[in-house]
Order: sequence, then C-alpha cells, then structure tokens
Amino acid sequence: MAERELVELARKTIDEATDAPIGGDGVHTMGAAVLDGNGTMYAGVNFYHFTGGPCAELVALASARSAGGRDPQVIVAVGNEGRGIKNPCGRCRQIMADTFAQLRVIVDTPLGARTVGIRELLPLGFDWAAEQA
Repeated sequence: MAERELVELARKTIDEATDAPIGGDGVHTMGAAVLDGNGTMYAGVNFYHFTGGPCAELVALASARSAGGRDPQVIVAVGNEGRGIKNPCGRCRQIMADTFAQLRVIVDTPLGARTVGIRELLPLGFDWAAEQA
C-alpha cells in the first residue's frame, strides 16, 4: 500500500509543478518520491538543463535529507502528463547505489510495476566505497 501512495505522491507532485505545455518540453517534467524508514514520504522534481541538471530522484533524496529523513527505503520517479513510472537513469543508479545500498526502486517492467533493490539495477557496477578503502 505504501508503494502505491509513493507513486501517487510523485505523480501529484509533478502534475502540480510541471512547467511543460501539453506535448511540449519544460524544465520540470519528472517527479519523484522517497519513503523513509520512519514512514515519512518526501517529494521532488527534476531541474532539467542541457548541461545536466539534477534528476527528480536526487532532488527527492536531498529534500528528504533536509527535512530529517536519514533512512531512505523506497523511491520512484514519474513523468508528467500521465507518462507513468520512469526507471532511473544511469547516473542516478550509480549515485543511489553508492550512497544508499539498502534502497529499493519502483520500476516499470513489461509485466507492470515492481520493486527491486538498487544493486539489481546496477549489476557489476563500479563500487565507489570499495575504491575509497
């Protein structure tokens, strides 16, 4: 049930914040929501820029942290205009795997939405933590 609420929060957040005209591009076209271990949900939107602005997932994680969330457990991203769940880009996968190994991600699959561990989305990925030792 919490995962459905998380998807709905991400959808509502981007629907209220998008600046893209119908069928057009904008700076804010993706919403994300994260569920913290304390049960609180936090949201954020992307900030697109051709030089590489932050994705919605990273904004949501930063929003959670700034509001006291210290144990992110599940995250999801949703596109504006009813585009549904969107899987995280490679940069977000690497950042999330490096910083929150426990994180689970709601992803879209050919069989519908499911939740997977971040390491499942980044098999054989670079292990930044191991390189720091």
